[in-house]
Amino acid sequence: MSTIDRYVTKEIIKHFAIVLMASIGIYLSVDFFENVDKFINAGLPVSQILIFFQLKLPLITAQITPVGILLAVLITFGMMNKNNEIIALKSGGMSGYHFLRPILFLGLLISVSLFFLSEILVPITISKANEIWRRDVKNYTLTSTQKNIWFKGRHSISHISYFNPKDQTISGITLNYFDQQFRLTRRVDAAKGKFIQGQWVFYNTMEQVLNPNTGSYDVEFQDEKVEDIDFLPEDLQRVAKKSEEMNFQELYQYVQDVEAEGYDATPYRVDFHGKFALPFACLILCIIAIGITLRKNSSQGLSVTIIYGITVVFLYWISQSFCLSLGYGGILPPIIAAWTANFIFACFAGFNLLNAE
Repeated sequence: MSTIDRYVTKEIIKHFAIVLMASIGIYLSVDFFENVDKFINAGLPVSQILIFFQLKLPLITAQITPVGILLAVLITFGMMNKNNEIIALKSGGMSGYHFLRPILFLGLLISVSLFFLSEILVPITISKANEIWRRDVKNYTLTSTQKNIWFKGRHSISHISYFNPKDQTISGITLNYFDQQFRLTRRVDAAKGKFIQGQWVFYNTMEQVLNPNTGSYDVEFQDEKVEDIDFLPEDLQRVAKKSEEMNFQELYQYVQDVEAEGYDATPYRVDFHGKFALPFACLILCIIAIGITLRKNSSQGLSVTIIYGITVVFLYWISQSFCLSLGYGGILPPIIAAWTANFIFACFAGFNLLNAE
């Protein structure tokens, strides 16, 4: 690696660390003030609050990294432009494309690091943080192990085989109701349930009711039945196993298990491909950043260049979220939904780079 490459790499890493720390500080501050009332009401000690936010740090870092590396490249080359360093290097016969070598190396390194961060550390820490939130802050009586969710209500215990967080439907439902002596008085099994206009509607149900005279259970089958139960989709949303709580092997196995049982695992399949697409975005954003800063006719200041970069990030997240939504809804195949935004912005990065000279 040449002296110039080492200099550029060192400056980008320095600015990346500064942007990352500032962004994490802002993120944690906003998150704290949004939830401070919930912490106080739950009587959570300061030490537990600090542990909660420490456990969220890896996920926050993973989410901010693509933005951080883009801004770091923009700031580095913006400062070099401001100090006429790039003009001096070009006057010495160096092409602007020479700077691609350290940028591509750094972008690839950060993409790989982000993948392993999301793969190894994030699932462990965010699972523990969510557990603190559910157990100590919200005091939920819901428990989950991947797709199996248990809910303990008043004189009832319910089991849900699978909850689809995108369309808020539940599958494989069993509702058990008990009397004061903890004797099973009623059981409802349903193939599927959906939350409609403030109430749960179950389909293809089998209801067993204890007959006090005979001690046996009377069985009734219904195509559709409204049932009054104690939990809402929002409660299941918080307790259901999330994609970021699983590494790619666990998520892949989870998808296989869900589909083997006949349930729709499309949202999790989209998230599976997204685990590979998001780290790769770091490399694409690095190339876009160098294309912006190396434009020959660019006379704007550093602040305008940064605004361009923030606009690019904003458009990327909008595009990515839109494509993922189409994937969740089954309009696009999962792999297409996860990678479409990357493909579009990779084309933009190439076009922008070709016009940089």
